[in-house]
Amino acid sequence: MSEWVIGIIGGSGLYAIEALEEAQWLAVDSPWGTPSDELLMGRIEGVRFVFLPRHGRGHPLPPSALNARANIDALKRAGCTDLLAISAIGSLREEIPPGHFVAVDQFIDRTFAREASFFEPGFAAHVSMADPVCPRLSALAADAAEASGAPVKRGGCYVAIEGPQFSTRAESRMFRAWGGDVIGMTAMPEAKLAREAELPYALLGMVTDYDCWREGEAVDVAEIVARLHDNAATARRLVVELARRLPRERTPSPIDTNLDQAVITAPEARQPAAMAKLDAVCRRYFAR
Repeated sequence: MSEWVIGIIGGSGLYAIEALEEAQWLAVDSPWGTPSDELLMGRIEGVRFVFLPRHGRGHPLPPSALNARANIDALKRAGCTDLLAISAIGSLREEIPPGHFVAVDQFIDRTFAREASFFEPGFAAHVSMADPVCPRLSALAADAAEASGAPVKRGGCYVAIEGPQFSTRAESRMFRAWGGDVIGMTAMPEAKLAREAELPYALLGMVTDYDCWREGEAVDVAEIVARLHDNAATARRLVVELARRLPRERTPSPIDTNLDQAVITAPEARQPAAMAKLDAVCRRYFAR
């Protein structure tokens, strides 16, 4: 058993939490490039938290410009044991209205212009994404959101699009036909990279709007920003509630060791240069 260190990936306004103690911003270097921002580290209710503004403070980075590999690597280097993403999403279902939170449990990845793996020539691995979300962390986060006053849907399929443009009506209707429940631009390859880094990952989506599958309606940025501001206080409360609800000690997760079943390159074929870049991602695996 060990200490929880919860990484929170979300908007910059999420981190103005009065309960955050010992707060300090820290720049973390990564062999994968520059993370979106410095990391804000501190404690809430005695639990260590590490916050990363996904789009940078002030939101200068569009979705396709996010260096997800550097972000996940930096959080791993900072000692995170689990990652919770808190993200704005659009709804593809009438029964999931704006203002609801969704504890996502599946993804359809439609991104195409992003680096989606840590594993490059010289060291290959294939992690399972059959169940891409950590059920333990997702349940804890959903409980915390409900305790903070948010209506929560447990379970839902997130369609990740490249962006930065929103969907056409034809695309939005297609995503509904595929079984998508919500839509966004940031969860992929974030969730894939977290799994490669042996970090249990959960995502709470904050529904800001209905996507354009509704006749006569279109997504509006001003509407999204207004809803995000409305949800910000709830999001901050749920982080505090999560700290209060975590078990005192963290028992191991199967995700902690998933590289044991994923690495395929034979030891004699592994290239030192490739392994050097994986010093944080594969730290436990290399130390076996």
